[in-house]
Amino acid sequence: MTLEEFAAGEQKTEGMDKVGDALEEVLSKALSQRSITVGVYEAAKLLNVDPDNVVLCLLAADEDDDRDVALQIHFTLIQAFCCENDINILRVSNPGRLAELLLLGTGGTATAAAAPGGGAEQPPDLHCVLVTNPHSSQWKDPALSQLICFCRESRYMDQWVPVINLPER
Repeated sequence: MTLEEFAAGEQKTEGMDKVGDALEEVLSKALSQRSITVGVYEAAKLLNVDPDNVVLCLLAADEDDDRDVALQIHFTLIQAFCCENDINILRVSNPGRLAELLLLGTGGTATAAAAPGGGAEQPPDLHCVLVTNPHSSQWKDPALSQLICFCRESRYMDQWVPVINLPER
């Protein structure tokens, strides 16, 4: 490995960390503004009704989910729809951290709670997360602007669904 390759690798890692931090900030704001949709089925319903209001689509899967054929078909259809409608897409490689951000950000817990009927309540489907455009302009949010620029740059490099890793805290 040459010094130039090492420096480029370090720069890429640092850039990915910044993108992960920006995504964390966007999710935090979206939760507080109630402009987030969680779940493959709920996302599909929203995309069908109001695709112009969606600014970011997150697809989260770990290695076990990669073997789930039905989930991969859903991902393929959602990706195609997002590309057709100019919606930015990111793939999150650590769904556990995404679950922490979304479930703890809403006051929930990362584990299933007991349901009133005595059974365990199903945890929400966090494989697909949509961030909708809040009433204020999306370009006023520097974190969202950074994510949109990252997605655009990735598309220029023929990486249509860039994979990012949320930073551990």
